Amino acid sequence: MQELYTQSATYSSSLEVSKVLRNTYALLAMTIGFSAITATISMAINFPHLGLISLLPYIGLLFAVEKTKNSGWGIVWVFALTGWLGLTLGPILNYYVGVSGIEPILMALGGTALIFFGLSGYVLVTRKDLSFLTGFIMTGFIVAFVAMLAAYFLNISGLSLAVSCMFLVLSSLLIMWQTSNIIHGGETNYISATVTLYVSLYNIFTILLSFLGGSSDD
Repeated sequence: MQELYTQSATYSSSLEVSKVLRNTYALLAMTIGFSAITATISMAINFPHLGLISLLPYIGLLFAVEKTKNSGWGIVWVFALTGWLGLTLGPILNYYVGVSGIEPILMALGGTALIFFGLSGYVLVTRKDLSFLTGFIMTGFIVAFVAMLAAYFLNISGLSLAVSCMFLVLSSLLIMWQTSNIIHGGETNYISATVTLYVSLYNIFTILLSFLGGSSDD
């Protein structure tokens, strides 16, 4: 009897994990498509580059998502967040199109897709538990954010490159960590999972674009 109960609980847990994964990937695909639309609009209207000011709405929208992630409003705020990030991406894309053409953008998109599917696929196949990375990733992002502010205000080009590399590595680790967290039952909210993956992909894409666009410019 106990064995049957254990098997039933395991089956139910497996179904829940599959549901969270399915909902996460579906919402992620929709938000990427939506932000592509807002980025296109942003490029068409020559939306200005806001710099660090764009972080204020971003932080506010992140807070709204977190507060409503267990309700239908959470999905509304997720689209608002990803739409805003797409809008702020427009000026960056316009810059690189003007400097290097569309090739670096396509290469950055391809590289981002390869990184995402490669890392997610690795975790899904091996089913590794990466919960031990939690503290390292959180500390790394705090250090990287502080270093980013220092590089911005002190205008240190070498530090900016180091910060970009830090964010690239940390965002890649975050994709693996979040995927692992889902399949091991640590993350049961697909809205939170979607935001984590989306922001990681956004970081990776913009960093790859800066590398590829810069090398094309050179």
